[in-house]
Amino acid sequence: MSELKFYTKRKDENVSQLRSIIIWIFQIVFVILAAWALVYFMGGKTSVIGQSMNPTLKNGDSILINKFTYLISAPKRNDIIVFKPNGNENSHYYVKRVIGLPGETVQIKSGTVYIDGEKLNDKITSSIINEGIAEEEIKIKKDEYFVLGDNRNSSEDSRYANIGNINKSDIEGKAWFIKSPRENMGLLK
Repeated sequence: MSELKFYTKRKDENVSQLRSIIIWIFQIVFVILAAWALVYFMGGKTSVIGQSMNPTLKNGDSILINKFTYLISAPKRNDIIVFKPNGNENSHYYVKRVIGLPGETVQIKSGTVYIDGEKLNDKITSSIINEGIAEEEIKIKKDEYFVLGDNRNSSEDSRYANIGNINKSDIEGKAWFIKSPRENMGLLK
């Protein structure tokens, strides 16, 4: 009779160990998937090329891209986005600030940006020298955005026909963190 109890006790220990191993494997898989998702959606990175986003971002700054945010929401005015112009996979990433939203009209008159006929209340105070195609009123279509660089007079952006309005499908994500150089490291506003 005692042998039977010993066998049952040992069987219970084996089941308990098997359950612990399965839970341990599940936790490892969960951590690996969570780490992958975090790196994929929040850790994409690119480098800023040129002076078009001065003073916010400088040439050579390495930035992290949040790829997840625009899966659940749309870009907002003043977001800094990362995109490939016209979906051109052979192009480098462009980094610009969203100015005009779907359904709005944008026009640049006398160096000032107007949205739906009203002056844009913007932290950038310099007058725009070259209005480009935005000299005439531009109607922004559904799922399109009008973008400008912060250094408005040294930026290739939506004012130019070769860039134009940015399709939401061409947006890689939102720039959210300056990774390097160390002295500029921090969250983007």
